[in-house]
This record gives sequence, structure tokens and C-alpha cells, in this order.
Amino acid sequence: MFEKRKTVKEVEEGQKLSPKFNKDGFIPAVTTDSKTGELLMHAFMNDEALRLTIKTKEAHYYSRSRKCIWHKGATSGFVQKIDNILIDDDQDCIWLKVTVEGNASCHVGYYSCFYREIKYDGKDAKLVFTEKEKVFDPEDVYGDAPNPTIL
Repeated sequence: MFEKRKTVKEVEEGQKLSPKFNKDGFIPAVTTDSKTGELLMHAFMNDEALRLTIKTKEAHYYSRSRKCIWHKGATSGFVQKIDNILIDDDQDCIWLKVTVEGNASCHVGYYSCFYREIKYDGKDAKLVFTEKEKVFDPEDVYGDAPNPTIL
């Protein structure tokens, strides 16, 4: 499915898919809502996750905290159905445009993982919530599953 990277011209302007994974085997992926354009999340994919995403038309990522492939929505039901997969000019970043089943993308319970804005008052930086309420209760959905956030 993936071609070997041979020339800059082919990578930048050709039709061969030759993603550039970093030294750890990952490529960053940003995910937006197809209808609104709202940024839902950022994650990483490895070779297998990108292949699965392309083949199944559902978002798959690589969870660095759990060290495994993560089919978005497999546990929660909030599956991200792929509408478009784009790759940037040098093929080292993926952009997924998705339709979310269940209207949530964040494991914390919000629609988007970007639910806070950084505000600076000249002295202190603080986080201000941009989403006022959660779409779901994470304890109801995930139960006692380990939280993927690592301190």
C-alpha cells in the first residue's frame, strides 16, 4: 500500500502514497469534524493504524500510553467514520475529516479534545473552558478501564 520514498518531486507532487513515519515509527494525525471543520483531536498513527484507517474507513490510531492500536470508538461507541484522508506536502502528517457517531471524541467526555483555551492576563496563563458541558460521563462509558492520560 505504501511506496518507497524515492524523489522529492514524487513525494511532493506525485500520486504515490509514501508516508514518512518518525524515528519511533509514528506519523501525527489531526482529526476534524467534516461538517463544521472543528478540530476534534490530535493523535499518532503507526504503519498498521494508517493501513487500517485507509482500509476500514474508520479511524485507527496508535496509543503510545497503552502501546497498542486503538480503534476510535471500539469501547465508547463514538466511532469516527472517515469522510476524507489528506496528507501534507512532504507526507509526514495526516488529516482526517470524519463524521463522529455518538457526537463525542474526547475520552474526558467533551465533544472535542480541545475544550479549553489558553488565556493570558499579562501575568498568568490560565485555561478557560470553551465547551460548557460534557457529552457523556466517562465513568459510565469506560468503567474501570485505565485512563490513557499519563502524568
